Parts: sequence; structure tokens; C-alpha cells
Amino acid sequence: MRVRLDHVVIHVSDWTRSNAFYTDVLGAELIGDDPHGPARYRFGDQQLNTHGPGVDPHPVAARAVEPGNSDLCFVWDGPIATAVEHLQSHGVQPEEGPVERSGAKGEGTSVYFRDPDGSLLEFIAYV
Repeated sequence: MRVRLDHVVIHVSDWTRSNAFYTDVLGAELIGDDPHGPARYRFGDQQLNTHGPGVDPHPVAARAVEPGNSDLCFVWDGPIATAVEHLQSHGVQPEEGPVERSGAKGEGTSVYFRDPDGSLLEFIAYV
């Protein structure tokens, strides 16, 4: 038996702002009919689902995640310096890094930043 992660869920406070951030800065494919409403962000064969304003999901976790309470890491294909440049070109200031970190593929170099709600995000490069 092989188990893999299919998707995770974050909570956002503003659909338009979050959709723009995750598509423009992280390059996600926006899945959903309304660019100003509930969305799913697809990254290849992984997906980030959202809860937020006007959504009453069922079932939910025992303690709902609030906007800004998530911590996610994304793989950056290329040198971490280009990730820093990419973030800055979108007006996103790195919070920490580049720093050495250990991830799912072993040792890498990471840079940390925040989404519009304050969730901690990380790009890790394995090059």
C-alpha cells in the first residue's frame, strides 16, 4: 500500500486577494467558476483547497484553521536566489532566508514569506 498527500486546506479571509496571490506569486492554476469566490489552487498533481467567507464546509477539523494559521512549503525548481528575486518582483518581502533546511527530498535551501493573511509560506530549492 502506498499513501500520498492529495490536498490540504487553508482558510482565507478575502477570495479576490488570495486568488490573485496564489496564482500570480505561486503560479497556481485556479480551479473554480468564480475568481472572487471559493477556489482550489492546483500545483501539478497537488492541490490546495480553501475555506473562507461564505463557505460552510462539512465535515471540518475539530479546531478550524483561521486565516493566517497555516504553514506550507513549496518546491522551487531552480536556485533559491531566483525565488527571492521572484518574490521581490511581486512586492513580497522574504521574512527569512536563504537558509539551509531539510525537506521531503533531503537537504535544501529555503526562503520564508507570508501570504496576504499572514500564513507562513516557504520555497525550498534542492539544487
